[in-house]
Amino acid sequence: MAAGAGCAALGRAALAAPLVLLYYGFSIGITFYNKWLMKSFPFPLLVTLLHLLFIFGLSAIARALARCRSGRPQAALSWADCLRRAAPAALSTSLDIGLSNWSFLYVTVSLYTMTKSSAILFILLFSLLFKLEEVRVTLLLVVLLIAGGLFMFTYKSTQFNAQGFVLVLCASFLGGIRWTLTQILMQKADLGLPLSISEKLFRFHEAGMLFSLEICILFLATRLLGDRLSLLNWLGFAVCLSGISLHVILKAMNSKGEQALTLHKEASSDPDLELLLRHTGHSEEEEEDVETPQH
Repeated sequence: MAAGAGCAALGRAALAAPLVLLYYGFSIGITFYNKWLMKSFPFPLLVTLLHLLFIFGLSAIARALARCRSGRPQAALSWADCLRRAAPAALSTSLDIGLSNWSFLYVTVSLYTMTKSSAILFILLFSLLFKLEEVRVTLLLVVLLIAGGLFMFTYKSTQFNAQGFVLVLCASFLGGIRWTLTQILMQKADLGLPLSISEKLFRFHEAGMLFSLEICILFLATRLLGDRLSLLNWLGFAVCLSGISLHVILKAMNSKGEQALTLHKEASSDPDLELLLRHTGHSEEEEEDVETPQH
């Protein structure tokens, strides 16, 4: 039994390894590619426009293929819903990408990566504003850690550029609006687009991936592009990521608690399910009594 479970775990790890490598490769590569592209072709807003048009074309093709395969019409929004609900999220998304590309004309990859990490701070603030999150003392600690880490990273930086920093910070601010509005839009069941965004973006198991990914980007930036980071910069980076990790852990704990509460409510409303859960619980207790050695 244990050997079978171990083989299954190894099989899942073998399948996940190429996906993880692809994720790292594309995530790191797109950052350095955008930096190189802005040096070679310094027209960030035009690049953003072409990028979004390309995505629009691919999305149209994907919808057409899905419709042909399923035979069912895809969810469609009226023009009123597009302008009132989808347009704000789309506008903030395009400005986020455009300002991010624009900032590469002025800032280093390390400063860009660090400042962009503050997007989670703005996501948190807008989640509180739109009542997607509840105000807690731990959230205040998250805000202080991220903001303090960003201040330490930029304080007396030898390669600091104020104009580029403002552009990235504005992009992070718009990113907070973007993801918050997207979550609200995706959770509108009457639009036919029900999906939860924040739990997919900020799961607990992704905290280590986020930490290691940003370390890889900063390490490559110092080795390949000559970015200079002081000890204070690295400490600020660690403080900021500790705040992000704390937020991810809190999201995972809240999500697990909500799932347990939902399961309890469903069991209370369904006598058959409640009976099954009780039977399962009694079976587990009996197994524990049998396996527990007597002294």
